[in-house]
Amino acid sequence: MCIGIPMRVVAANEFVAECERHGAISSISLLLVGPQPPGTQVLTHLGSAIRVLGADEARAIDDALAGLAEASEGRAFETFFDDLVSRELELPRHLRTE
Repeated sequence: MCIGIPMRVVAANEFVAECERHGAISSISLLLVGPQPPGTQVLTHLGSAIRVLGADEARAIDDALAGLAEASEGRAFETFFDDLVSRELELPRHLRTE
């Protein structure tokens, strides 16, 4: 399984950005998404930005990652998945029998 990590661009040139996540700064390639201004949220994987994110989507991914960390430690995690806990489960269209 591959996990993308959301990060915020703090400085960049045409090809590389310095990106921040929880206070840690990493050098991230921008070759797949093009130049990005400071403040832009990007989804990163293995040192490359693979997609530009909106603020809400970046927050949702951060919450999901925090929830996974809490669950793996045996702590309460439901608050990180409010969007899933508060809705009725639904099968994907291809698995429905109706």
